[in-house]
Amino acid sequence: MTKHHTANRAHWNAKSAGYQERHDPQIGREPMLWGGWSVPEAELNALGDLTGLRILELGCGAGQWARSIAADDRLIVGLDLSEAQLAAARQHAPDLALVHANGEELPFASGSFDLVFCDHGAMSWGDPFRTVPEASRALRPGGRLVFNASSPLLAVCYDEASNSIGTTLQGSYFDLYEIQEEDGATSFTLPYGAWIRLFRANDFVVEDLVEIRPPADVTSSYYATEPADWHARWPAESLWIARRI
Repeated sequence: MTKHHTANRAHWNAKSAGYQERHDPQIGREPMLWGGWSVPEAELNALGDLTGLRILELGCGAGQWARSIAADDRLIVGLDLSEAQLAAARQHAPDLALVHANGEELPFASGSFDLVFCDHGAMSWGDPFRTVPEASRALRPGGRLVFNASSPLLAVCYDEASNSIGTTLQGSYFDLYEIQEEDGATSFTLPYGAWIRLFRANDFVVEDLVEIRPPADVTSSYYATEPADWHARWPAESLWIARRI
């Protein structure tokens, strides 16, 4: 286990209860909501028809997505590196298939899944140069990787001093990769071109990039922005849809 796994695991174990208390009223208020402003999957149709699929969620947290997707005609496995997050998921949905692991070292045979997805989760808290190859390995040929992550623009406009997203560039676009979080934890993001080259190197073809645009009057329990409608004027999140060839 690498240094950032240990720190990220400790971070999420310590943060889990407070995270769920603060954010579940937003992300758990109805099924299948994407991102920091909770845009419904019914509007974006990023996952498509899930009938009969074998599905892996990378970084399932308290299982808000997994328990919305679970049905008799599909298999969903929720994976998370935090025992506390998995305990929260188990409390809400005792019958969910849950696995304690990280997204860089998936404990599954090659070709085990038809769909690998996450909303931030392990694709934001794992090194993409390890998570993308592992997702490719775990998918059958023709399977899809669908994940939502902070956009490069959000990352370079984040002002650490005010803990908000504004209209002034604060960092280098070309140097995006590791982002140091509190408690020694690390999150990750990449420029668009680096994502595309990484997908191609791991047998993915990009089918779509949805730059999520929530309504201007929607608020978020995750982000403070200036102006308040920042999220409706610039893309804060990137929802990637890629297929393994």
